[in-house]
Order: sequence, then structure tokens, then C-alpha cells
Amino acid sequence: MFTGIITGVGRIAAVHDLGSSSAHGKRLAISAPAGYLDDVGLGDSIALNGACMTVTGLDPAAGRFTIDISAESLDKTAGLDQAGTALNLEKALRPQDRLGGHIVSGHVDGIGSVSRFAPHGESWELRILAPAALARFLAYKGSITVNGVSLTVNTVADQADGCEISINLIPHTVEHTALGQLQAGSRVNLEVDTVARYVERMLLAGVVPGRAA
Repeated sequence: MFTGIITGVGRIAAVHDLGSSSAHGKRLAISAPAGYLDDVGLGDSIALNGACMTVTGLDPAAGRFTIDISAESLDKTAGLDQAGTALNLEKALRPQDRLGGHIVSGHVDGIGSVSRFAPHGESWELRILAPAALARFLAYKGSITVNGVSLTVNTVADQADGCEISINLIPHTVEHTALGQLQAGSRVNLEVDTVARYVERMLLAGVVPGRAA
């Protein structure tokens, strides 16, 4: 479990194939900020750009750790297969931590595409085209996780091919996460608000097949 509050920015230092076919995943070596791994152990969970991964190798002195990512996870996420890519890092939530963002599971629901990222006053406007399947979970002033960052939706515009949302990023967020490297066309990992998923489930459970509402 996570909160969407980024605790460090790392980088993919190396990518190694775990097999010779597309059915095999990859092993990523991740460089982390100085001291970031001091309280991390093997088997711990760390979210990489919003995707929860398990630490399989650890070298705190070198500031590196490794994770194994399956072919399925690679297919359902963006930005986790290229060396040199900057990553938003968040360690798993502890019971005594502040819930500064919102409840985040680290399970990517879909991949969005950045349609605009530009200065707007003292801040930045980030527009993302989300898949049509996620549109019903997105609402004005609702929560959305973009590459692991907990953000607030400012506008929602349904379209034939999906749903475009607009988000305001303050300078602190741009400076202390990897979101500042986005540009039009960038693919991003999206996780919708967990509460919205439960609301949908409860509403659907009240519908009896074959009976008019």
C-alpha cells in the first residue's frame, strides 16, 4: 500500500532479459538517491512509477537495488523497460506514516498519453488522455495517480476515444518528481482512486440481470 507521495527519484541503470522470448520478463537494476536504501530489505515493496515491485537484490553501498518484472507487467505498464529512464520511487506505507496523498495500491489500471504539458502561471498544466475504460472512475476534484504521484483532477472532458483530464502541478511537484520530464506524447501509468472502484462494484451489485432499473 502507498500514498502517492514520492520519496525519491531513481533511474534505471541496466535492463537484463530473463529469457530469450517475449514471454520472459526483465531484471532491472535501479539507482536510488544517497541513503534511500538504508532501511530497505530484500522482499520489500517499492513502487516504480506507480507499479508495486519487490526488491530482489540490494546493494545499499552502491545505492542500487534490483527487481524482476514479468512480461505481463511490462505489457500493462509504461516506462519500465529502458535504461536511463527516471523513476518516481515510493516505499511501502507503514502504519505510523501520514497519509499525505490518497490510498494507492501500486496496481496500474491503464496507460494514458500526455496531450499537453506546459507552464500555466506559476504552475504547470498537465493534460492526459486516459483510456475509455477508466473514464467512469475520473471525476472533478477526484484523485488520480500518475506515474506513482497522487494528484487532483481539475477538469474532465469525455471524448470518443477516452477521457482527457487536466491536472495542475505546483513547482515543488515538478522539481521533486520525474513528472518534470514529461512531454506531449509521453505514456504514463495511471491508477484510479480505490474508493471509486468499490463504489462501482457496489452499484453494479444492486443491479439484477433482466430486471429494469
